[in-house]
Amino acid sequence: MTINAQANRYQLLACDLDGTLVGHDTIVPEDVQRVVAAVMAKGIHVTLATGRGFAATLPFANALNITEPIICYQGGLIKHPLTGDLLFRATMPRNLVLSVLDLAHLLHWHVVLYFDDEIYLEEYRRSERFYRDLLGPDIHRVDDLTRVVREHRSDPAKFLFVGEEAEADVIFSELSDRYGDRMHVVRSHTLFVEGNPLGVNKGDALRRLSEHLDVPQHKVMAIGDQGNDIAMLSWAGLGVAMGSGSDATQAAADWIAPPLSAGGAVIAIERFLLQSEGGGAA
Repeated sequence: MTINAQANRYQLLACDLDGTLVGHDTIVPEDVQRVVAAVMAKGIHVTLATGRGFAATLPFANALNITEPIICYQGGLIKHPLTGDLLFRATMPRNLVLSVLDLAHLLHWHVVLYFDDEIYLEEYRRSERFYRDLLGPDIHRVDDLTRVVREHRSDPAKFLFVGEEAEADVIFSELSDRYGDRMHVVRSHTLFVEGNPLGVNKGDALRRLSEHLDVPQHKVMAIGDQGNDIAMLSWAGLGVAMGSGSDATQAAADWIAPPLSAGGAVIAIERFLLQSEGGGAA
């Protein structure tokens, strides 16, 4: 793909959060706030696309003054941060999640379940702050996740496994082999493997939002860093991978930004949307 860096080419910017805009401290850097504000001042739509739930994403949307619907749950929810209007919502079949829970209990995998904006787990294997910072604020510790699935008022939004990188590799492979035809399995973090509704991904959600905003595909720019971002980067007119992202994500991108530690997202936004001095044309 030949990349045209004219600042007026793109009309919608979609950004992943963790590993792209924010690091382990989950604080939105001032430079990110600055360039996002400059992009919106040019009339370009900006959205967030994340695996986080709506309540966990809202503080970031507020910090960046996002005024368009945001993409949550890996594309399973598209909701307006100001009005609460729902553009799209998908959930997982309970029987499928119950089957996964049986496997998780058998193999002693650490699983987390999401229902709307509530998060459930049976134990903490890391500090409580780890879960709050990376998953969300409304966490409930329960004795039996199977009972929660059977009795909760709504269907599960998604589930997530937490494990060290080697264990996460095994979980991803096992889930893909067993359930890949019934759910969308992705690596969203070095430590996370997720199961989402079949057909749900950030790319499809970005397509839905683009149609809602009447923005053509070739005028969309997306930035991400992990396997859950590949569909979004592949669908967008310009897909940018972080230099600190996974090899697979970089292979799917049109352009590779510097790593998170070097402000890669800011550099990409300046280069392709603001044409800041030194950015030049691609």
